Amino acid sequence: MKIGDAKIEAGAVCFALQYRPGMADQGVSLQVVGEVDGEAKELLRFDCFDHEPHYHYDPNGKNIKYKMDKTTAGNPINWSIKTLKHRLPDMLECSGYGDIASRIDCDLVNEKLEQVKETARYMAVSQRRTVTHNRGEVVIEAGNLKFGLEFRELRNDRGLAIHVLSDVAGQEIELLAFDCFEVGPHYHYGPRNQDIRLYWDTVAIPDTLEWTLEQFTSGKLPAMLDRAGYPGVVAGLDEELIAEKLESEIVPKAYAMRAANVKN
Repeated sequence: MKIGDAKIEAGAVCFALQYRPGMADQGVSLQVVGEVDGEAKELLRFDCFDHEPHYHYDPNGKNIKYKMDKTTAGNPINWSIKTLKHRLPDMLECSGYGDIASRIDCDLVNEKLEQVKETARYMAVSQRRTVTHNRGEVVIEAGNLKFGLEFRELRNDRGLAIHVLSDVAGQEIELLAFDCFEVGPHYHYGPRNQDIRLYWDTVAIPDTLEWTLEQFTSGKLPAMLDRAGYPGVVAGLDEELIAEKLESEIVPKAYAMRAANVKN
């Protein structure tokens, strides 16, 4: 992987940082870099992602990978910094770079890691990828949820979009978004928060609007909202009312809007 542009020198090693805004996950990557055969090489990497944080020994060689357990480790950035402060020479040995490990100045490393931590924290906030959509042309209320429907015409794509909204801390927030597009259909968990974006395989799921509405009508909304990070909204759902609104208004309106925008 390319070495990050934000670099903090620490004697025998350099700490490089970059923000990686992936579709299904995102976060700060912290690389431990050293000189090997006259070239800068990635020796260790800590991927402090939102959902599946993990770290690598010798990422471009034997690439031994371990997942971080967020339940026990807590914040991935803090865990990575703490681990580097106490275990860096041993981890470099495990990666196969004992010569670099023997030249580590632990006092200097610990001093520089404070700067690394502040830089990583700043990146995690300032470079986070989120998405803000319109709320929809038609908004149908169902208890503490609102379903916003619109037909979106983009430069390179088009299709029906469904926004699942609710009021959180006095502000209307988009909790889920389903972009049932013709070319690149996808959906979002927590577009204003985590923005986990997943693309449909249209060979396996040729009608993405039908699939979306099936998730709603089959009772998957609570689990999806929980994954998006809104358990408080889930606790207040009126599932009977949602089912009624889906049958009488949301499903018919969604199909009607799509039909009205079919290109001949």
